[in-house]
Amino acid sequence: MAIQVTKSSMPDFEEYINEIKDLWDTHWLTNMGAKHKIFESQLLNYLKTNNITLFANGHLALECSIAALELTGEVITTPFTFASTTHAIVRNGLKPVFCDINPIDYTIDVDKIEGLINEKTSAILPVHVYGNVCDVEAIETIAKKHNLKVIYDAAHSFGVKVNGKGIGTFGDASMFSFHATKVFNTIEGGAITYNNPSLREILNDLKNFGITGPENVEYVGGNAKMNEFQAAMGICNLRHIDVEIEKRKKVVERYISNLEEVKGIKLPKEQKGVKSNYAYLPAVFDGYEKNRDEVFKKLKENDILARKYFYPIVSNYACYKDVYDEENTPVAKDIANRVLTLPLYADLSLDEVDKICHIILRSKC
Repeated sequence: MAIQVTKSSMPDFEEYINEIKDLWDTHWLTNMGAKHKIFESQLLNYLKTNNITLFANGHLALECSIAALELTGEVITTPFTFASTTHAIVRNGLKPVFCDINPIDYTIDVDKIEGLINEKTSAILPVHVYGNVCDVEAIETIAKKHNLKVIYDAAHSFGVKVNGKGIGTFGDASMFSFHATKVFNTIEGGAITYNNPSLREILNDLKNFGITGPENVEYVGGNAKMNEFQAAMGICNLRHIDVEIEKRKKVVERYISNLEEVKGIKLPKEQKGVKSNYAYLPAVFDGYEKNRDEVFKKLKENDILARKYFYPIVSNYACYKDVYDEENTPVAKDIANRVLTLPLYADLSLDEVDKICHIILRSKC
């Protein structure tokens, strides 16, 4: 059987069945039912944030947060991300402005943000990449200086803490993805955490067609509500999340022990003051005897499915290629051409990690 790049964490079958069985009594399957309310409350406590709104998925959460904050003009972000980040900006009628990343943790290069700010700039949308945390202090300083909003794409960062503070407490808002491939999942799903409680009402309206009352629709909203089956999966998975993260930590430590001394393979470094969730294991092949694509091919030949993530950078997508020049973000371009995320999930055995590493190292021959 092939080793996938990721594998969804799931509770025991009986645990999930027990969690959803009362839905057959209530027949309340969506529209912010009992499971939704319980799950929302539990997440508030776990993420150590004051406000949270749940969504059907992370992308719709991000779209709605941009709309709720009434952004205009241009939004500074990074091309080293998943399509959703940029699409959410564009689908709100705004222009993404790409800032390069730093070569250490692959998050937005804070030293290059101010050079991109002009009278049209309304916000910064940085991305916590692979669970690596952006320089939140520097970004806050820049945002305050120029009176800009900050929305973090925290899709990779569920449960991460910075100096004891939940990652969702920084900026004006943070988007979390609960997609099946993430550290924590609700099958599909997402959430926005935010500091201004007045956003709660409009976010709830926007995710429910803009309906504000039984006979009143004030906004052009969409349908982005998390259903009760998703919330029930979240309730179950949240019971086990700390154990799951600890398992992932052991997998990452095994990779590092096998590969950290290998010349030409760059592995992630621990960030000071950051409690990691071990979301991904990116290996950058820089000066190794085989390039990234050759290692990818060798793993695939052995039924090991790694991922070129993120590749290509967003500015090279067909839908953006005629608008942006990859040469304006050379670090992002270079990392995208060299990075390979290796298989990582809680149930990946240490023997399987050793096998993966052995094939990588054998590929030199």
